[in-house]
Amino acid sequence: MVLENRPAGGRLEIAFSAEDVARTRFAVSPLWEVVASVRVLKGADTPGTHRRWLERVRPHLAAAKLDLTPLCALIGAPPAGVPGFLVAPPTTPQPSLEVELAALRSMPHTLLRTTTPAAREGVAALREDPDRGLDRLVETIATYWEVAMAPYWPRILTLVEGDILYRARRLAEGGARRLFDDLDPRVTWESGTLQVMHRCVRGARSLDGRGLLLVPSVFGGQRIFSDVDSPEWQPTLRYPPRGTATLWEARAEPLSDALAGVLGRTRALLLAELSAPASTTDLARRIGLSAGGVSQHLTALRAAGLVSAHRTGRVVLYARTRVGESLVGG
Repeated sequence: MVLENRPAGGRLEIAFSAEDVARTRFAVSPLWEVVASVRVLKGADTPGTHRRWLERVRPHLAAAKLDLTPLCALIGAPPAGVPGFLVAPPTTPQPSLEVELAALRSMPHTLLRTTTPAAREGVAALREDPDRGLDRLVETIATYWEVAMAPYWPRILTLVEGDILYRARRLAEGGARRLFDDLDPRVTWESGTLQVMHRCVRGARSLDGRGLLLVPSVFGGQRIFSDVDSPEWQPTLRYPPRGTATLWEARAEPLSDALAGVLGRTRALLLAELSAPASTTDLARRIGLSAGGVSQHLTALRAAGLVSAHRTGRVVLYARTRVGESLVGG
């Protein structure tokens, strides 16, 4: 069971041995971000951090006519938790969504359980025909990813990887104390014990030599999510990375003369304009070219691995890839 933190509540105390410190690691989880983003669609984003993302994504989800029932049945309205099997911690530092979905599809049926009241009906329906239910769930997530997440993933991944590098540097500079020192105001390190102010979980826990998995979560909001009681998986804390509040800010990227010299001015301009995913028609209107001309340039940029295309209903959105993001940022 994945639980949600609140500033008020009990204190969760996680004791670390030397082996636990040695096994503590970081990972990125596309599947967790999918689930957390659905919570945002359900109203979890009270500060409005993801308002711009919501404004862009809701029309595309409507146009795609995607039935999210198999997924939403397992995710209650905030502040309800999420069944642990739905967001099993990743076993590698940066798994693809396909890898995580393969693990979900092959989830042992005995693990299809929950202590979350809001998800019990959905889990019960899933257990009636687990193979068919998991197939349908995985297909729903894959389609949702293509519409709502894939166009934005390079930007998200750049942010969370930056946070992981920052925290790895702090660990190298000052050990576990420095690593956890500014992770979150509700998290403190004291004498080999990580203390977390928690809404639902309290008391002492031992990691039993398994270490702690730390997963930065953009869509988790300003909350800490924990799963420290499931014997099947490594104990996990999901925390808000630095810079999340600025993730969706509209940033006018300057046109680089150096980049224009390599790609040509029009293609460099198109790449700069894709600070947020856009259609051919949108881009044509912005830069004053015909839609056909823009399409030809986008095809060339896509062949070079600088942009990707994502169909949302009848519209195709183009977005910068990680390589494209790096070029523009550089």
